Amino acid sequence: MAKSQSSDRRTIELLGNRIEFGVRQSSDATKPRIDVDIHGVTVTVPDSADVQPTKVLRENAAWVIEKQRGFEKYREEIPDRTFETGESFPLLGTDRELVIEPARSHTITNTSIRLRKSTVEQSTVKRVLENVYRREARDHFAERADYYAEQMGVEYEKIEIRNQRTKWGSCSTTGTISLNWRLMMAPPEVVDYVVVHELAHLREKNHDDEFWSLVAEYDPEYEAHAEWLNENSARLIFTEDDL
Repeated sequence: MAKSQSSDRRTIELLGNRIEFGVRQSSDATKPRIDVDIHGVTVTVPDSADVQPTKVLRENAAWVIEKQRGFEKYREEIPDRTFETGESFPLLGTDRELVIEPARSHTITNTSIRLRKSTVEQSTVKRVLENVYRREARDHFAERADYYAEQMGVEYEKIEIRNQRTKWGSCSTTGTISLNWRLMMAPPEVVDYVVVHELAHLREKNHDDEFWSLVAEYDPEYEAHAEWLNENSARLIFTEDDL
């Protein structure tokens, strides 16, 4: 494993904006690299090179500012959820009222998500609600994957329910389809797009013309569905703490 270490956070002024950033030295890096994500700005520099991180940032100032503003806008779009009775949570694109009540089990109706009160009291509303979403995801994703796998003439090994920060799905070389449980908050046609996308990788590994032609065959509106995910991904975050 390559050795690496991170320094304390620093600050720099770029184009009139005060930016906080971190520096990471890596024996794997062959040239400086700037990473900007929801958590901030990091400059990775090679161990052996005499590189000034501030110089690298100034040379790419406009790009850094643009990327950071994009993530700031993303953070602002994350719903301010309270996880209290009466709040609405989307399930397959339909807002449903959160109800906490004495009951034998958690149930879902066309208009509500109903959590068993005793289970919530032993945990937290957020944790119990996430478990309900994961349970629903396991059943729904498997049903949709089975349907499209038969249509597409492919076989997958298994479905894994994940919570990737930056991915909605992935397909391993062994045929395991990993899908993000938070997709259960998206409309069903968007879920189907991600399922088709990952199953298509069982026939076409790369995102080439053949791959997208295959996706389009089973989801003619895939571009609109991909755009919905791009524009609404912040709405599928439970809280900012999950980032």
